[in-house]
Amino acid sequence: MDRYVTGMLARSKAGHDTGKIYVIIDVDETYVYLADGSIRTLDRLKKKKKKHIQIICRENDVTAADDAAIRKIIKEKGYNYVKS
Repeated sequence: MDRYVTGMLARSKAGHDTGKIYVIIDVDETYVYLADGSIRTLDRLKKKKKKHIQIICRENDVTAADDAAIRKIIKEKGYNYVKS
């Protein structure tokens, strides 16, 4: 079973966005594609290497999600942007 699954929440561990919370939208061999619903929308996904994120939550259903639904998922889980 792959550790990175679409719909999981992830925290950025490296880069200028360290500490930012995203939802995993897509996964390939090396990268995950992330969205936060505000800056990184579904039209403009963040491409990040798997080793640069930390999984922080179990799966959410994002099959028919839009940007507002992604923002709601992050807010409902109680995660806020925390710059380390």
